[in-house]
Order: sequence, then C-alpha cells, then structure tokens
Amino acid sequence: MNFIKKIFDGKIDNFVHLQFQRFGKGEFKDRALINAKQKNGIFKINVSYEFANDLVRIVAEKLKDKKTRVKGAIISTKEIEDIPFKEKKQFQGVKRYIIDCDMSGNEILKIMEKFPKAFFALSFDADKTSLKIKPKAPLSGKPGKEDDQEKKVDFCNITTNDKTIGESFVFEKPNFNEAEISHVFLISELIYPKNESDFAKIREIAKRKGKIIRTAKIDGKVYNKSIDFEA
Repeated sequence: MNFIKKIFDGKIDNFVHLQFQRFGKGEFKDRALINAKQKNGIFKINVSYEFANDLVRIVAEKLKDKKTRVKGAIISTKEIEDIPFKEKKQFQGVKRYIIDCDMSGNEILKIMEKFPKAFFALSFDADKTSLKIKPKAPLSGKPGKEDDQEKKVDFCNITTNDKTIGESFVFEKPNFNEAEISHVFLISELIYPKNESDFAKIREIAKRKGKIIRTAKIDGKVYNKSIDFEA
C-alpha cells in the first residue's frame, strides 16, 4: 500500500513517517502526483518520485522468493553494505549504487528493511506487473517554490493487472478510465520527542502534524478530499 492510501486509511507506520522527515513547517504544493489509466483490466500508472520506495516494496512483495533482473540505483548518504552493486558513484556525500543483477523480491525487501532511509530507484517485473523508475535521485523542493523537477509525474511507471495496486492509487472510483491526482502537504507543527538532547535524533524522531489536501480529476469529475495527519 502506498503512503497516501495509508494516511487516508488511518494506517500510518514508520514508512509514512520517513516520507515526511525532510519537511519543515510550510505548504508544499503538487506533491505525490498521479496520472493513471485503466483499460480492459490493465492499469498504467505514472507517479512522482515520492512513491518510488512504496512501489519497489509492493512489487518485491509480489515477487517473493522468485528472482528477476533488477536494474537501477540505490541512493543513500550512508554506506550500504552487502548489496550486489555493479558500480558506485559519489557526489557531494550522496552515494549512488548502480544495480544490474538477478535478485529475488525477498532479497530486495531485506535491503529495504536494513536501509529504510535509502532511495530505491529500481526497475523490475513480477508476474504481470512491470515497474520502471528513473535511476537517479530527485531534487528537493522547498515550500512555495515552483520547481519543475518536483512536478514531474513520470519519475515512476507501473503497469499491472492487479486491481489492489490500481485502486490504492485511485480510490475514489474503482472502475475509472483516466485520473489525474495531486496533493498539497500542509505541515503546521513539528512534534519533538521529550527527554532527548541529541539534535540528530530529535530531527529523526520528530513527527510532522498537518493536513493533506487531495484533488482528483477522474473521468471529467473533480473529487476533493482532505485529512489531518500526524506522522
């Protein structure tokens, strides 16, 4: 399940918390963008970079112990150990591990559990689901700033016949044809942990409190939803 669906379902977990760690207080427009089409039971979904790790986890869970060719990059500010990388590149403290090898879904999930803060820009298939993610790190936008990079909705692409996946992105209308969805993140408060003096830990543990505004244009009809959250 992707992090937006988790928030609207009231199922906030640590993966949702990690999505908001980099945000301070403010209004963040055009986030978690979704363009989706459905025809004859096949979903073709393009999304912005925020969904990358969720999609890798979802498809890896489908793959399970089967192996497939995995290509792309794992990007981190920390050293990542025991991964079968082809090449390692580094720029301004950001490490980019190039991946091009056979891996099982469980192997991918194990790495994700060990390094939850890394960005997994991986492309691979599982059954009748195909995932493609651009093998690079997204730029980091700021509140109120018009940033074309942040508004690109083609960072990740998934094609699948799995209704559970399709309907987790477009949950207003299951039998849709076309959908365009965007979100605004309104962060009103940072909730800091008590009895903690380490600034790095405080920033890591601190929860973000605010509202998510969802605007969905589905088959010509506009749906507006909002929800308060703390993650």
